[in-house]
Amino acid sequence: MAKPQEKVSFGQRLKQIGMVFQFTAKQDRWFAPLVAAAVLIPLALTVVAVILWSWIWLPIGILFILLAVLIVLNLRSNKAMMNAAEGQPGAAAQIMENMRGDWRVTPAVSSTTQMDMIHLVIGRPGVILLAEGNPQRVRSLLGQEKRRLSKVIGSAPLHDYVIGQDEGELPIRKLRTTLLRLPRALSGKDVNSLDKRLKALTARPQMPKGAIPKNMRPPGAFRQSRGR
Repeated sequence: MAKPQEKVSFGQRLKQIGMVFQFTAKQDRWFAPLVAAAVLIPLALTVVAVILWSWIWLPIGILFILLAVLIVLNLRSNKAMMNAAEGQPGAAAQIMENMRGDWRVTPAVSSTTQMDMIHLVIGRPGVILLAEGNPQRVRSLLGQEKRRLSKVIGSAPLHDYVIGQDEGELPIRKLRTTLLRLPRALSGKDVNSLDKRLKALTARPQMPKGAIPKNMRPPGAFRQSRGR
C-alpha cells in the first residue's frame, strides 16, 4: 500500500514559499521588479476603487495582489529552476520525478565514470530515454540501451532525447513541454505492465565487459580452471 502523504502545516508552507522567493530572487534579476509591479499596480487600482466607490473593494484588491504575486512567483521560479538545473548531472531525472502525472522514472539505468547517464522514463507516451553528458558517449549508451529494451517493450513507442543546447539536442527547459506534447499511446494498464517488465530487466545485474579483475574472481577459480 502507498504511504499516505504527510500533511504540510501552514507554517511549513509559508517557509517553503519563503525559500522559493529567496532562490528565485538570487537566480532571476527580473523577479524583484516584477513582484513590485504585481503589488503596486493592483494596489493603486484598489485605492482608486475605494476612493471612488466603496471599502468593499479593499479585500478584493488584496486578493488580486496575492494572486498576481503568486503568478509571478510560479512563472519566474520555474524559469530560475530550469536555468539552475542546466548542465547539472541528473537534472533531467529530477525534473521528471517532480512532474505531475503517471511518470515512472529510473535514474541512471546506464552510466559511465565521466558522469554520462541514461535515465529511463515510462509513461502514457511509451518508453522514454533521456541522455545527459558528452553527446558522443551518450549516443553510444543510447544505442546499447535501445537494443536492450527493444527485446522487452514489444510494440510500445520508444522515444529518446539527448539533453543539451547543440543542434539536435533537447534543452532541459523544454523537457516538460516536449514530453507532455507526445501522443498518449498506452493505457494505465499498459504502463503498469510495461513498468513491471522493465523493472525485472533493469534489476538483473550486468557483468562488466572484458576480463574479470583478479580481486573479483572467486577464490580458487584459477586453480580449478588449470586442473581441468
